[in-house]
Amino acid sequence: MVSANQEMAVYCFDTLVAHYNNEPVPPPDFEDGEHPLFVTWKKAVNGGEPRLRGCIGTLEARAIVNGFKDYALTSALRDRRFSPIPPKELPFLECTVSILTNYETADHYLDWEIFLVLQLEKHGMIIEFTDPDHNVTRRATYLPEIALHEGWTKVEAIDSLMRKAGYNGRITEPLRKQIHLTRYQSTLYTMSYGEYVAYVKRTRGEAPVVAGSKSNSR
Repeated sequence: MVSANQEMAVYCFDTLVAHYNNEPVPPPDFEDGEHPLFVTWKKAVNGGEPRLRGCIGTLEARAIVNGFKDYALTSALRDRRFSPIPPKELPFLECTVSILTNYETADHYLDWEIFLVLQLEKHGMIIEFTDPDHNVTRRATYLPEIALHEGWTKVEAIDSLMRKAGYNGRITEPLRKQIHLTRYQSTLYTMSYGEYVAYVKRTRGEAPVVAGSKSNSR
């Protein structure tokens, strides 16, 4: 099974740096394969807890090299919830790469486990339901670590996910029970920009230089 690793996070940083410099992306140092995947960017300032700056991926299997290349940029520059990440924010970024595995159809909307550190019983979930106000199908997902990070109960996570899917009506228990839920697991790897710079220095002999970034002197 393919697992998220350091080299995948490096490749995402390489892709963003290459974009800013209008240069080709260095070749990846991991084998290709096909998996669902996500790229998440967060920004930390003054020692505070990192805040989300972009998160986009695919729930369908695709080639992971091109997938990480595409979603590294899409999540950094075209997540509609946020402004594009400029080069000057690079020193404050961290990147998390996720590989999704073990898709299972749940018996009901509570048939999943909240992410627990160092345990295997951790589920992300994909929900599908019919919006009774507009008669359209709505769909959304949360990665396995989200519910724990937010401190949600299962019901709170489901309700938030329904809002993420675009449902603005009243959430009732009968509506929750109509949800079709697919649960999945994931492996993930998180790397800060400082760790990326140290990796590049160690493996390539010099730190990355980025046009428009204050990180060049670091």
